[in-house]
Amino acid sequence: MQPVRLLILGTGGMAKNHAEGFTAIPGVQLVAGIDTRPEQLAAFQAAHGIPLGFTSIDEALAWGGFDAVTNVTPDAAHHATTMPFLAAGKHVLCEKPLATNARDAEEMAAVAARAGVVNMVNLSYRNVPALHKAAQMVREGAIGEIRHFEASYLQSWLTQPAWGHWDSEPQWLWRLSTAHGSKGVLGDVGIHILDFATFIAGIEPAEVSCLLQTFDKAPGGRIGDYVLDANDSATMQLRLANGALGTVAATRFATGHLNDLRLRLYGQTGGLEVRFEKGESALRACLGDDVQTGTWHAVACPPVPTIYQRFIAAIRAEGPAEPDFARGAALQRLLDRAEASAAEGGRLLIV
Repeated sequence: MQPVRLLILGTGGMAKNHAEGFTAIPGVQLVAGIDTRPEQLAAFQAAHGIPLGFTSIDEALAWGGFDAVTNVTPDAAHHATTMPFLAAGKHVLCEKPLATNARDAEEMAAVAARAGVVNMVNLSYRNVPALHKAAQMVREGAIGEIRHFEASYLQSWLTQPAWGHWDSEPQWLWRLSTAHGSKGVLGDVGIHILDFATFIAGIEPAEVSCLLQTFDKAPGGRIGDYVLDANDSATMQLRLANGALGTVAATRFATGHLNDLRLRLYGQTGGLEVRFEKGESALRACLGDDVQTGTWHAVACPPVPTIYQRFIAAIRAEGPAEPDFARGAALQRLLDRAEASAAEGGRLLIV
């Protein structure tokens, strides 16, 4: 088994998940962390048994005793912090979105390809068993040519404090402010539902129309240093390359839904329904003779490896590097076009 020495870049909330996920893999060593905040970095090192800490990327690269990096910095920092590691020939797993605009994401994908390193983006719902089973069934022709789909990502954290108080805690407030690097619900969770739908369908989008809405949430539209101007709800219409039409919605105002994804996919010979609710996924299908009566049945979905396991497997040449930076860049192009469409009142744009 090839040992892998891993460096964690950024020690915020998601970094804990990365540390625990990688520590559970045999042969993986967490050898160092990077954060510009020395006290937080030291606490993170102590919590996860990480021997070395650096306050800059340059210091870590000068040391060089690592094979791969997992980038858990804020969205707006992904491009600037990933590029030096690609130049140094290090494998990189980057949190989503790959970048905050298509230009930067495409540069990251191109440089990673030239470097010949493993490059992956953490689209966390690729860990959902029902997603992979549904994609497999589509590839095998179970529902025939796709004609229509409906997808949604429903969150309610602007209507209840189950995850924390959005109006007083920085880990939520920054997501509502473009000045703090947020692209709103479109960039935060829209990327997940767009990947969810188009990965399962196996067809790239050709055209997009989008509407975005930001709601008043505080007097004067701000709380302290946070101007609450990022979008809260997004609706999109997509035309896929084969002509299939679909709707995609994402919102933080879906009262009663803490964190739920849904996809209904209809082909000429059958239909699929994928759900991820309360941390569990499920798949239903209407196939064969059941199409005549509209009868749906549950489909068993075997477990799938985590993103952390897939990243290490790719480094060890034991599996594909998916989703890679090229996929992250393609999704960012779609998000940029959706944002441009919204700026023009929802005009249909070619992707």
